[in-house]
Amino acid sequence: MKIGIYPGSFDPVTNGHLDVINRARSIFDKVVVAVARNAAKEPMFSSEERVRLIEENLVNRPNISVIAFDGLIVDLARELNAVALIRGLRAVSDFEHEFQMAQMNRHLDEKIETIFLVPNERYFFTSSNLVKQVFKFTDREKHLIPENVHAALSEKLGHRD
Repeated sequence: MKIGIYPGSFDPVTNGHLDVINRARSIFDKVVVAVARNAAKEPMFSSEERVRLIEENLVNRPNISVIAFDGLIVDLARELNAVALIRGLRAVSDFEHEFQMAQMNRHLDEKIETIFLVPNERYFFTSSNLVKQVFKFTDREKHLIPENVHAALSEKLGHRD
């Protein structure tokens, strides 16, 4: 069984993330979405909330699971017998950072590949941080995030009419 891991903070999950997950599930037998607990980033949503928000959008997809993790992603990949790490690339500006991470992960465990997937062009400019910023001032982010994420943001930041 070929297992791919899609790691990230997903604070919150966007339609771009979900697009990458759906693309990955056509390549791998199993996809594990790994939510980083990285407290240094001071996430808006707890790791438990982020896992739940993702899971609610992946109902009836038995080859996808969502977990929270601490530590190095290559260690988790080794533990789960994953063959690859999945990374989404939106724009050229993502590439340098992603390339450095891929090289470090290869240095740590050369058996684990990094696969870059490009989301649908509708989501090239989408990031969790931008969605949160736009949400504070308008409801024009609605087509970029799932409904449950919009509801969760409304609860955290106050509902707009």
